[in-house]
Amino acid sequence: MVKVHMKEQLCQGERCLCGESIFKTGKAMTDPNKMIINLALFGMTQSGKSSAGNILLGSTDFHSSFAPCSVTTCCSLGRSCHLHSFMRRGGLEVALQVQVLDTPGYPHSRLSKKYVKQEVKEALAHHFGQGGLHLALLVQRADVPFCGQEVTDPVQMIQELLGRAWMNYTAILFTHAEKIEEAGLTEDKYLHEASDTLITLLNSSQHKYVFQYKKGKSLNEQRMKILERIMEFIKENCYQVLTFK
Repeated sequence: MVKVHMKEQLCQGERCLCGESIFKTGKAMTDPNKMIINLALFGMTQSGKSSAGNILLGSTDFHSSFAPCSVTTCCSLGRSCHLHSFMRRGGLEVALQVQVLDTPGYPHSRLSKKYVKQEVKEALAHHFGQGGLHLALLVQRADVPFCGQEVTDPVQMIQELLGRAWMNYTAILFTHAEKIEEAGLTEDKYLHEASDTLITLLNSSQHKYVFQYKKGKSLNEQRMKILERIMEFIKENCYQVLTFK
């Protein structure tokens, strides 16, 4: 069962119902000067999930390589070192630690959909059952059209695993975004010309998306830009988390 941790607190200057604050709950952190965010990666085979996970962590925790088949066969959790002085809150500098759950491609070239879904369901409960999930990242190649049944399979899995609140906890991470620049397009132009399927997904997820570029940018520059964008989504969501029983 998926639960949204709810707690009334001040958020962005207005009174609202927000999730259990990662700054106040002992589940996600014990030091007010440190913050942990929990992320899960979803997507098709060879979409770049593991590579994106390594960028988010600033490491090489996840095996990533080009192959004509699915590379990741089981879920694994990676933890980053603390990014000191990543942000300020209440006049204090806050260090950020990122936890990323990498999942098998869906659909998978060797594993059944039923097996992958059960594997991910158990991993979410094991790793984020108490601390909660802040954001699911649907990893999609920017150079591959978002249309057809296969591309919507990962979306359906997210919907089934996260429940009715999936729209509040899902963002799209476009990998290989350098292909957009090579084609002479801007991000806005790319999205303007996107398929109806992708536009519908963007509307459902409240236009939470981020582009990942590899060429011309250092790994640290990529990482910081993506994490800053992700933190915007989490903040807009009032730091709510989904927990899994």
